[in-house]
Amino acid sequence: MEKGEKRINLILFGPPGSGKGTQAKMLEEKFDLLQISTGDLFRYELGNNTPLGKKARTYMDKGQLVPDEVTVAMLKNKLEMHPHVKGYIFDGFPRTIPQSEALDELLKERGESVDSLISLVVDEEEIVKRLLERGKTSGRKDDANEEVIRERISVYKSETSPVYDYYDKQKLSQQISGVGDISDINGRLNSLISSLA
Repeated sequence: MEKGEKRINLILFGPPGSGKGTQAKMLEEKFDLLQISTGDLFRYELGNNTPLGKKARTYMDKGQLVPDEVTVAMLKNKLEMHPHVKGYIFDGFPRTIPQSEALDELLKERGESVDSLISLVVDEEEIVKRLLERGKTSGRKDDANEEVIRERISVYKSETSPVYDYYDKQKLSQQISGVGDISDINGRLNSLISSLA
């Protein structure tokens, strides 16, 4: 990252199975961005038994949700560990309005902001089909059961989709079709991100 260069901060958004992880990996390489998924944050902090990992574990062991401030502290650590990338792709975070506000605040402290939320639009039947297919090889129980998949989509719609509206009010939300060939979807994302840089 050159001095004076502006970092690109993206939220890659969409329901489970919309292809966020696959696309984030491709964008990471093309634009020299760092993909940050909450799953990876937790695996790192828990796996290395860091103070934040230990704190998160106390909630997880009781079956409780880890409070946002712990997740945001993990996020802050991750940003500080990678100061030279040209930007960040937030994948799976924020999931709620309070998390969106916390992310905005964290970036503001760094003199940065979210540049765009890009939502991959995929209809429910396609998602169910994709996740059931993924379940055959992923080993994830929640990918193998249609009822569980539909429940995850329903939770996404009620709890997570308001994040889209939150950034839309700031004129930052955009949608692209997440259906079709992986490289076609990637092409649509590339041209959108190139227009932000």
